Amino acid sequence: METLLNLWHSTGIFQLEAGQAIMLVVCLGLIYLAIRKGFEPLLLIPIGFGGVLANIPGAGMAEAGGLLDLLYQIGLPTSVFPLLIFMGVGAMTDFGPMLANPKTLLLGAAAQFGIFGTLLGALAIGSLGIPGLEFTLREAASIAIIGGADGPTSIFVTSRLAPELLGPIAVAAYSYMALVPLIQPPIMRALTSEQERGIVMTQLRHVSQTEKIVFPLVLTLLIGLLLPDAAPLVGMFAFGNLMRECGVVERLADTSRHTLINMVTIALGLTVGAKLSADSFLQVKTLGILLLGMLAFSAGTAAGVIMAKTMNLFSTHKINPLIGSAGVSAVPMAARVSNKVGLEANPQNF
Repeated sequence: METLLNLWHSTGIFQLEAGQAIMLVVCLGLIYLAIRKGFEPLLLIPIGFGGVLANIPGAGMAEAGGLLDLLYQIGLPTSVFPLLIFMGVGAMTDFGPMLANPKTLLLGAAAQFGIFGTLLGALAIGSLGIPGLEFTLREAASIAIIGGADGPTSIFVTSRLAPELLGPIAVAAYSYMALVPLIQPPIMRALTSEQERGIVMTQLRHVSQTEKIVFPLVLTLLIGLLLPDAAPLVGMFAFGNLMRECGVVERLADTSRHTLINMVTIALGLTVGAKLSADSFLQVKTLGILLLGMLAFSAGTAAGVIMAKTMNLFSTHKINPLIGSAGVSAVPMAARVSNKVGLEANPQNF
């Protein structure tokens, strides 16, 4: 009888706490959204499953020495995972349309409004003295960067400014990245007419290979000399893009945008999911970060769309305002959502 009792006490069912049960349901919900609704499955499936593993009592997957903790220590505090992902994104990106129409850079700038608004908002909340919601300037800046809808950037910035918030900020950033198809479309439709969403844009001129090669080199030197702290992230992004455009290292470019980025995405997703443990997630500060991140993301989306509409008042070549919402994020999911919403208004558009 005593043996059976000891066996029962060793099971995860006996050790399961209410918070863990809640987080297991949340993580299974993320997996459901990925499979059933198609919400960024490349992110949500590893994040959701990592969260399931982290909340199984007694497994120790996310504890010191566990597999998920080892992946976390290797990839997040060191910024290795974000840098490799940015290299892969650079190898995917065609800057031709932007180089042909440089004023679209303003859309990316406007879409960062949410970052600065949230920075001030986090500082204001911190000044109220609410227990668990006191934020320093460095912490507020790390929270605000969630508005860039870019997990690698959020991890990179937070690891340097507020490493103690790396877990909840990574979770918030990747959660909103994955839920872009749910969050952005209502904002985009509310701020635009069907006629505006149907605007067809054409590339204004042919961009030569030489221009595409020179661009990442100039970008690296410019950012590196003006903002050295940003050089690692931008440099890896530019390196990936140079491999894509130079035409002589296609094998390397192909590895960066396929095999390597897929491997890192799996590891990063599981690692972020590990921070969905009840102890880490169900805290006032974490929930406050999630709320501020949502505000940052929504404000950035709205600001990008409004900037495009404003530019159209003074421009001969009209810009589809939906591109403004794509300016929120350096990674492609926001652009895919912009394209999908645009196709609803004009099925022949791209």
